[in-house]
Amino acid sequence: MSTNNERDVILSIRHVDVSFDVGGKKKFKAVSDANFDIYRGETFALVGESGSGKTTLGRAAIRINPCSAGEILFNGERISGKISRQQDRNVIKNIQMIFQDPAASLNERATIEYCVSEGLYNFHLYENEEERIAKVDKALEDVGLLPEHKSRYPHEFSGGQRQRVGIARAMIMEPQFIIADEPISALDVSIRAQVLNLMNKLKKEKNLTYLFIAHDLSVVRFIADRIAVIHLGKIVEIAEAEDLFMHPVHPYTVSLLSAVPMPDPIIEKQRESIVYTKEEDDPNASPREMREIRPGHFVYANDEDMVAFEKRMQKLESFHAN
Repeated sequence: MSTNNERDVILSIRHVDVSFDVGGKKKFKAVSDANFDIYRGETFALVGESGSGKTTLGRAAIRINPCSAGEILFNGERISGKISRQQDRNVIKNIQMIFQDPAASLNERATIEYCVSEGLYNFHLYENEEERIAKVDKALEDVGLLPEHKSRYPHEFSGGQRQRVGIARAMIMEPQFIIADEPISALDVSIRAQVLNLMNKLKKEKNLTYLFIAHDLSVVRFIADRIAVIHLGKIVEIAEAEDLFMHPVHPYTVSLLSAVPMPDPIIEKQRESIVYTKEEDDPNASPREMREIRPGHFVYANDEDMVAFEKRMQKLESFHAN
């Protein structure tokens, strides 16, 4: 979904469904009709509560979860469904993922050196052993670890340190596109800014593109260029980061923003969080779809919703103008 055809689209999610077998012939649809583009060089954030389908969609983009409908394009080529072995290797090389649970994604029997080097071994991205070790040392230093840590094993590290190993493992491959699934959720507060700054620095230096999956909107506002909000497997709003924070129109987006903690304790104590409860659809209402309420700002709505959303948008624009 795009209104700017001049920008280079690196990843395109086209009407993607992801379903899982629950038992017998029954299926659970975790993602329904996801449809958006990610531009080269940007950080695109996917935000939602636990169980909303954001990680499932991220895993579909890297071919871990198969799509039950729709297609995913990377650099204009379809990478969902059956593809050639060469295409599969291209996806592995150029799309890396930073997983939410570093303990489950690292081989407990392998040293940190091997964990970080595994991609280098598989694709032989080094001339000699000295170059490989130098790359590992640099990757570890970039995420706040020491070169001497490479002789240790994952179980010797804290959760935050293991997450940094996971980030180093992804960055060392020099991919075009990185899917970061809650990459700082396991890190200490003092380290979070360091890692986010590092990700921004690498993005600028190497023209990286990120799909940043998170539930913390305050972090997303710092790092994201555009944000998509997902609820129960359905994308409900897409906008530029600041536009979404200034002009949220979908009730679920408003609910998420109301839960962001405020630094002022007086305001935080007085304000009331908004709880979003999905109403039953009126069978006589027109079907909902992604509609452009302002240039680059899309919302999941039907004709009746758009009337209310337009009024809300005008009210917010008037408020910020004054």
